[in-house]
Amino acid sequence: MPIEQISVLFSLVLLYLSVAPGCKRIGKFDMPGWFKQGDIVIGGIFPKTSALHNLKTLFFTKNNFSPRFDLRAFRWTQMMIFAIEEINKDPTILLNVTLGYRILDSCSSPTNTLRAALTLVGGQEENNSTCFPAVSAIVAEAGSSQSIAVASTVGPFQVPVVSYFSTCACLSDRAKYPTFFRTIPSDYYQAKALAALVKRFGWEWIGALQSDNDYGLNGIRAFKEEVTKLGVCIAFVGTIKRTYSVDKTLRVLEMIKKSTVKVILAFTAEGDFYPLMKEVVKQNITGIQWIASEAWITSSRLSTPEMFQAFGGALGFVMPKMAVPNLKPFLTSISPHADSGAVFVRTFWEIIMGCTPHLSGENSTSSLDGMCTGDETLSDSQDPFFDVTELRVSYNVYNAIYAIAHALHRVVFCKSVGEKAEDPWCCRQRTPFRPEPQLQRVHFVNTFGDSIFFDENGDPPASYEVINWQLRDGEVHHVSLGHFASAVNGDYKLSILEEEIVWRTGKNIPTSVCSEVCPVGTRKAQIKGKPICCFECISCAEGSIANMTGAVDCVPCPVKFWSNDKKDECIPKTVEYLTYSEPMGIIITVLSLLGASLSLTTMVIFIKNKQTPVIKASNVELSCFLLLSLVLCFLCPLTFIGTPTVWTCMLRHTAFGLTFAVCISCVLGKTIVVVLAFKATTPGSKVARQFGPKQQRIIVCACTFIQVVIIILWLTLNPPYPDMVFQHSTKKILLECNTGSEAAFYAVLSYIGFLAVICLVLAFIARKLPDNFNEAKFITFSLLIFCAVWISFIPAYVSSPGKFTTAVETFAILSSAFGLFICIFAPKCYIILIKPERNTKRLVAKH
Repeated sequence: MPIEQISVLFSLVLLYLSVAPGCKRIGKFDMPGWFKQGDIVIGGIFPKTSALHNLKTLFFTKNNFSPRFDLRAFRWTQMMIFAIEEINKDPTILLNVTLGYRILDSCSSPTNTLRAALTLVGGQEENNSTCFPAVSAIVAEAGSSQSIAVASTVGPFQVPVVSYFSTCACLSDRAKYPTFFRTIPSDYYQAKALAALVKRFGWEWIGALQSDNDYGLNGIRAFKEEVTKLGVCIAFVGTIKRTYSVDKTLRVLEMIKKSTVKVILAFTAEGDFYPLMKEVVKQNITGIQWIASEAWITSSRLSTPEMFQAFGGALGFVMPKMAVPNLKPFLTSISPHADSGAVFVRTFWEIIMGCTPHLSGENSTSSLDGMCTGDETLSDSQDPFFDVTELRVSYNVYNAIYAIAHALHRVVFCKSVGEKAEDPWCCRQRTPFRPEPQLQRVHFVNTFGDSIFFDENGDPPASYEVINWQLRDGEVHHVSLGHFASAVNGDYKLSILEEEIVWRTGKNIPTSVCSEVCPVGTRKAQIKGKPICCFECISCAEGSIANMTGAVDCVPCPVKFWSNDKKDECIPKTVEYLTYSEPMGIIITVLSLLGASLSLTTMVIFIKNKQTPVIKASNVELSCFLLLSLVLCFLCPLTFIGTPTVWTCMLRHTAFGLTFAVCISCVLGKTIVVVLAFKATTPGSKVARQFGPKQQRIIVCACTFIQVVIIILWLTLNPPYPDMVFQHSTKKILLECNTGSEAAFYAVLSYIGFLAVICLVLAFIARKLPDNFNEAKFITFSLLIFCAVWISFIPAYVSSPGKFTTAVETFAILSSAFGLFICIFAPKCYIILIKPERNTKRLVAKH
């Protein structure tokens, strides 16, 4: 049968025996403690001894075990007695009502605690003659598991339980524990405080140890909930207990040694953590920053120079300390001669004085050598037991007694302490005689100025001190370096003096991460199967940056920016367009000016030699028109160079379309002249005589006018405009002229092509005319070049990226213009300038 079931059955038997008629004695289960008669009796349960045994050994074998006397818990019992006697002397509270007490030992065991609680609630026979009165309230217990056992058992009897050291958040459940109160904050708040500490120092990868009881399990669960919100990962959770075998303890130790964590939280009871601490020191495991729960951070048993070797610099939270000066005379008055019936007083005396008190009628069973003389006194003792300047748990006991007393005062007098008017609600709650309903309404200021009250869950307001283990003069000191308390806005705030902390790893704040913080320019990439704190750092993709360390995601740069090489800054993209300073721009400029210069020079030559046979045969007026249009064609590419603007964008495309329309119209006129000149040699033909200069001008103007109409419609409906193109390059912005209307652009090109095709057909027809009309051959060659250039231009224009699109268009303009110029005018210039002797009618007619 499981030990839990045995405990429950055992408790039920005790409950039956303790409330049986006649208060029959329970023999060997009598429990030592203190008792003082009073009008109202308050019960107390304290772990004055800790039985270092295994429960299975206790219940199923006859092996004896040696309990360890706990001086700290003994002082808690004395604080309870001190507070009750102080209340009995106070005329302002419970006047003419004497408080009594009955205090029992729990031996730090839930089973013994439950037995003690049932004993207090039911009363028990003493010396076969007297029954103890049932208590009105119980002050219990130090351990959360023990308090859960008490609260769940005595709750149905409406007996209030006020704990001084049980912090499990589970005890705030009023549905399960309706009569439970405490004067120490819930672990719900301690978990918040510990999470705030972890966040303050940037610890993201920590280990955790928990006691295998309600205190440890619920504490770590609450802590996990808090740190998960902060993105903190818990590498492992080790479970320990004082009754565990050595092998189990060593397994937890191996877990710690194999882990990479540098910060470990120990949410454990003092007795549970002690065996592991000894092993940590024994195996010299150092370099770990320990975080402590309030259960062991101020424990004198653990705070030794030996433990400091591995646990020095530990940080933790405790309740605020308080000095109770009047307690010291009370503690120094303890004497086994004055209270010979209290077995714990004799044990205490043996430990403090180092001798065995001789009591008449008794044989001392102490193992210590030496008998006391009877003249010993505690007044001059320097033992830490008598230091009442830094009371924490003892102060909680003090407040618990006073809270019960104030509740009893309301029950007895139907009003709060210091009030004159009675509370009708209070009077209706007088039966049964229990202070539990009144404890929820208690709110008073104690002797030390602290406000004592309970919230709807029976918890006090949360307030903690930050404690740091520091070694001074060979002793471990619990140095207070800050606090955690409620802020003005209702939230909780951590204040701490970081510069005064003594760290385990030295002067610097220790770091504890699974993966190092990702540098700028990289982002976190989760490692599959590992906690969120374990990640790889991956460089940001092109065009995105991470300008902070530890970035989760990379941020894309704005459209006009690009990431630098380190991926930590967005820099403006390079704006690219065809400039005069680059080689391509220089070449285009030189060719444009060269072509324009040659055309102007040729025009001058033609005008100067217009009376010569060669010029006359070439139709000087159309030739000059053609040369002028070629000049404009050669100058067109200059509008494609430089920063595109609204005006240059409209000019470059329209000027190109218009000048080439004029140029091809002139060529068409020359071609028609050639054809009609042949027709004129045919007998009876009058066409040549009718096609004079006027008709030639009309053809040029008419053909050009159609192009002008197309261009006007283009500029009116959807004109070209400067545009930024991003798709061709990720690191560059191409600044170019958008045609606005692709249809209009290709309409302009198509019309020029249409004129060129007509010219080519006519020139091809006239290519075999008599020699004196052989200009048609040169026009044919020029138009073949022109058509070839513009047919190849279209695919090249569409496929060329960036500024090369502009370059392709300019080279197409220059190539076609040079083709026309060279094929039509080069032969004539050759005759005029190089072979003037051939510039005669006879020779021109031959050629």
